[in-house]
Amino acid sequence: MRVGLSYDLKDKVLRPQGKPEDALEEYDSQETVDAIAAAIEAQSHSVIRLGGGREFLRNILAQEVDFVFNIAEGLGNYRSREAQVPSVLEMLDVPYSGSDPLCLALTLEKPLAKRLVSFAGVATPRWQVVSDAKQLQEAEWDKFPLPAFAKPAHEGSSKGIRTTSRLETPEQIVRSAGELLEHYGQPVMVEEFINGEEVTVGLVGNSPPRIVGIMRVVPLKKADYFVYSLEVKRDWESLLTYECPAQLAPRVLQDIADSSLRAFEALGCRDFARMDFRISSDGTPYFLEVNPLPGLNPKSGDLPIMARKVGWNYEGLISAILGAALQRCGVAS
Repeated sequence: MRVGLSYDLKDKVLRPQGKPEDALEEYDSQETVDAIAAAIEAQSHSVIRLGGGREFLRNILAQEVDFVFNIAEGLGNYRSREAQVPSVLEMLDVPYSGSDPLCLALTLEKPLAKRLVSFAGVATPRWQVVSDAKQLQEAEWDKFPLPAFAKPAHEGSSKGIRTTSRLETPEQIVRSAGELLEHYGQPVMVEEFINGEEVTVGLVGNSPPRIVGIMRVVPLKKADYFVYSLEVKRDWESLLTYECPAQLAPRVLQDIADSSLRAFEALGCRDFARMDFRISSDGTPYFLEVNPLPGLNPKSGDLPIMARKVGWNYEGLISAILGAALQRCGVAS
């Protein structure tokens, strides 16, 4: 089978002038693309590298492919950017892996995703969205639960999240959220900070998906609280250890699994996803966000790390994702 591979390489996307230094954080490396291609080829498929953006448009029209393995993040600052490539593929009636445009658009919009999972009975920290400086100044932050946490409303890969993102006072909320509004050009979500264990959950498959692992993020340096910030993720080998399976109480693990499956279904995710939770002191898992296009770097991607820790090799993980997508689409492998 001829499998197209769609992706956006970090070194081929220009950072717009005046944008933050982490503006390209979510785009992929050549290492990731090569690893995925090798894993697909190991299953006796041929891989056609489609790239992203205009290159993808040219290639998808010129190349004959039976299926597309999609990891393209999309271009621009649009909240629906992850839906760009799947939308084109649907227009051309080309089957592809991963979630559809609607799911990808609504999950990148963090407040909307939180609203939907809360309707499905999944706990999530209290939050408030501000769209401009006037709204930020007029909000009654003295009534908001503290400490709080501020982050861009539709970004991924921890863009805009720093070790200083935990906020203790209304004044800190106004200052931090104001800087995010200015630098990222989008609404800001201010969220209740849950001081507890940071957990990420990997899922692969459909109807229902299989939980690959529940992984606890454990800082090597003990402190009163932990922020899983961009700085930490960039230097994770020095600052963290990943514990999978997570050493948590059986009841907590079951609640995390149940919440993950409910959120996956409520948001319409397909084939694979990764979800982030904070566990409160009473053991309640609080949904933070979902990534229906989780990073697949073979060394640093959270999903490949947890898969490796539970006994999967990288080729097995990619094979499972591709197999779930092919089965869902009714495409013979």
